Amino acid sequence: MTTTAVSTARAATGAEPLPSAWRLGLLRGAMEIRLFFRQREQVVFTFAFPIVFLFLFASIFRDDMAHTGATASQYYVASMTAAGIMSTSFQSLGVSIAIEREQHALRRLRSTPMPPAAYFLGKIWLVLVTGALETALLLAFGATVYDVSLPTDVTGWLTFGWIFVLGITGCALLGIAISSVPKSAASASSVVVLPFLVLEFISGVYILVDTLPNWMLTVGSFFPLKWLCQGLRGVFLPSAAAALEPAGSWEYGKVALVLGAWCVGGLLLCLLTFRWKPRSEK
Repeated sequence: MTTTAVSTARAATGAEPLPSAWRLGLLRGAMEIRLFFRQREQVVFTFAFPIVFLFLFASIFRDDMAHTGATASQYYVASMTAAGIMSTSFQSLGVSIAIEREQHALRRLRSTPMPPAAYFLGKIWLVLVTGALETALLLAFGATVYDVSLPTDVTGWLTFGWIFVLGITGCALLGIAISSVPKSAASASSVVVLPFLVLEFISGVYILVDTLPNWMLTVGSFFPLKWLCQGLRGVFLPSAAAALEPAGSWEYGKVALVLGAWCVGGLLLCLLTFRWKPRSEK
């Protein structure tokens, strides 16, 4: 029985209407968050991974970036923050939803009165909370260990806020969409992690953006991670460091445009490709 039919039947019998999709999404999100924190290994890996990589890269590349007033550690704080945001959204959802689909959890949820939107809202709440916590831990580590300068005015934090929201939303929607690509849960990690790893290298996460070949930057510019990195560099690096960018500026307008386009495009991809059943089932 569909959600509409259930609501109609309840109205006819005088029963209280079902909670809204928004309310159910909040409840679903709270459940997803509780389940996440019960998996200790996953929690440790999720929050420690970007900090460990920041430590490694900041220890290997210690030189200041000439004529910019920026250090390598500042650069990698911005880069690993962007990578962490995409990891907790795109990679996490792409793998976990594929597993839930093969375990028939999605099919069981689809047969309940819960609106489909509530399921996806729950996932969005999960990535918002985990992404925010991971980012806060990473920035605290960078500020404490590497003296990374955090924004000191409201404008800087507002810029960080809209980049974070657009970035994590677009990456989460893209993760939901790519979850339908793997043929099985066993292949989900390979299908999702490989493109994410490639994007990290061509988007300026691990390698300084001014040393990447032009063709790599061109390919990377079609995807959200490159613009997420660039926007966050604008937040955490001195203004003189904009000279390292291909355009010589942070291009906040283009950052907003591309990340916003991926939010819209990711939503369309979800609507067109999402499957509640495994691909082996018709």
